[in-house]
Amino acid sequence: MILVTRLNGSVFAVNPDLIQRVDSTPDTVITLVDGAKFVVTEPLAEIVERVMAFRARVVATAHSLEETGTADVLELPTHSTQTSDQTSGADGDLPAPVPLHRRRP
Repeated sequence: MILVTRLNGSVFAVNPDLIQRVDSTPDTVITLVDGAKFVVTEPLAEIVERVMAFRARVVATAHSLEETGTADVLELPTHSTQTSDQTSGADGDLPAPVPLHRRRP
């Protein structure tokens, strides 16, 4: 599972095996194979990196099981949640999420 953040700041986990596609329109939208869509704060490139890291952990764990008979599971990366007044350091700041408003008919 990978951790992602909704626009309202809540964090949830997604099974990367169920991701059909990730769009950047400009918000990042994750579409699952069943058609469910999630708008998240992470940029598309970061989602791709998290999926790649997840798959690498799966392969590394399988290799460890094959070699030693025990799973030397790699430590999962932590998911940092930032508020708009926190900075992300040398990597640059992400803009604050744009509040959503209901469309009027």
